[in-house]
Amino acid sequence: MVAPAPHVTPVMDDAVPAEAVAPLLRGIAVLRQLTDAGGTLSLSGLERATGLARSTVDRITATLARMGYVRLDGRDAILTPRLMELGNAYLAALRLPALLDRHADALADELDESVSLAVGDRDGIRFIHQATRRRAMSLSFRIGDLLPAERTAPGPLFATEWTPADWHRWRERRAADPTDEGFPAVPPRPADSGAASGADFEAYVERARVDGWALDDQLIEPGLVAVSVPVRDPRTGRVACVASVVSHTSRRTASDLRDDLLPRLRATVAAMEAELRASLRVLPPAEAPSAPSGLAAWTGASKQELGREFIESLARGLTVLTAFGEGRAELTLTEVARATGLARATARRALITYEYLGYVEAHGRTFALTPRVLSLGFPPLSRTSLPEIAAPHLAELAGRVQESASLAVLAGDSGAEIQYTARVATRRIMSANITVGTRLPAYPTSMGRVLLADLPQAARQAPDLTPLTPHTVTDPAAFARVLAEVREQGYALVDEELEEGLRSIAVPVRDRTGRVVAAVNVAMHTTRRTAEQCVAEVLPELYGTASRIEGELRTAGRFTRVALA
Repeated sequence: MVAPAPHVTPVMDDAVPAEAVAPLLRGIAVLRQLTDAGGTLSLSGLERATGLARSTVDRITATLARMGYVRLDGRDAILTPRLMELGNAYLAALRLPALLDRHADALADELDESVSLAVGDRDGIRFIHQATRRRAMSLSFRIGDLLPAERTAPGPLFATEWTPADWHRWRERRAADPTDEGFPAVPPRPADSGAASGADFEAYVERARVDGWALDDQLIEPGLVAVSVPVRDPRTGRVACVASVVSHTSRRTASDLRDDLLPRLRATVAAMEAELRASLRVLPPAEAPSAPSGLAAWTGASKQELGREFIESLARGLTVLTAFGEGRAELTLTEVARATGLARATARRALITYEYLGYVEAHGRTFALTPRVLSLGFPPLSRTSLPEIAAPHLAELAGRVQESASLAVLAGDSGAEIQYTARVATRRIMSANITVGTRLPAYPTSMGRVLLADLPQAARQAPDLTPLTPHTVTDPAAFARVLAEVREQGYALVDEELEEGLRSIAVPVRDRTGRVVAAVNVAMHTTRRTAEQCVAEVLPELYGTASRIEGELRTAGRFTRVALA
């Protein structure tokens, strides 16, 4: 069974297996178009891009919104971080990022250059980890981005293991798309791109086979250079992934990478391979599937609430991907059905659909995810920041309580200030005039106290408790008791300590490790709610908002770094 090329949106035709799930095919097409558009596309744009009827697009996006994978904002459909759980399932099952990313990060710090890990996806490559340097000229590829093999340093290393069928597929793709228009992550290929031509690439692969490493001298675009070394699977000796050091010609030439950095890259790859060998002796326990419990009840309730706007077969089909994960790299049909709660027949049809699309490979009686799962929203979402995650949730909170809602983090090394990183203001004649980027002292603010309360005592510097109003706590011992109370009760309520007439209440936002990384608050004039009303009415809404932000932050931050500001 031959799947479509990885960069082409599947189109239903006579080649589609009879048992494939048509709504799942259409739903995947919508997700791919949203991904290629950067995560946001109008519903009419989806209609044009997919060729689907508008009513079908509306039903698909309504279903995806119900699953939390898409947010509908007016006429736009917007991918949400929760969709990353599909790519997370693949990366967790693969295990390579969890085992090797610290080696890549350490090498990037040592060399002060970007370091990446990539896997092969048919005749292309996809990144599974990026350790980038913050510079004006820096690596812009994202986790999950697909690049043509012939225009990269990892590509020829993977191609050393291609079969005649793989080479045939590559030549067909080159003939159908000679300028790489089907790869949105790279600029169109110029005619004089050196090793990108067919004969040159085959020679490039043979050199890589002999040398055991490969060089990219500005194949992607002028100025970008990279050197790559394969990381081999200790069980099979085959290429498990490829590690690369990437730079710019303003810093290093391709020859510099080969002469100066290749030995250090090889040493890091040796450490990576040792890590893989050690991991074979300690197999990870199977983690609990991320599929929602009671799936049948949930889909039934969703169908009852949304009616024909909810497509049960699409929701159930997408859930199949989440059956895979840490300790569950390969599953039988029975195991997939058990993990998702689906009937075997339903799970089987979904797996047939995914095998046709190239998202799943069958190995005898077992199935495994392929790197193509990363094409479902992961590249644009992998650069999502915490303020971007929080913004829609703050808007909903502000709408529910009819007060301004904000997100802040501790600013600077001293932690003496907070910085507002996201904010939704209500339309009132009298409201707090604060904008994103504003800094305020931490000690007299509700968000500052939530953030300070989580710091270890040794890391907490004694603030300068300058009185800002007659109500400001200025006694160090009293302030220490306030932080202890905040830590114990899980929220902070501040009355007129920053400014007279201003009352605010805040709760923490925690990352995957449980560390408080930000705070969410609601601020108002003291005449609008009493302190007791804030606790009774606003605090539950704050907790709910923080929980939703934390859920998306945990998903987004599992294999990527989420910027806090």
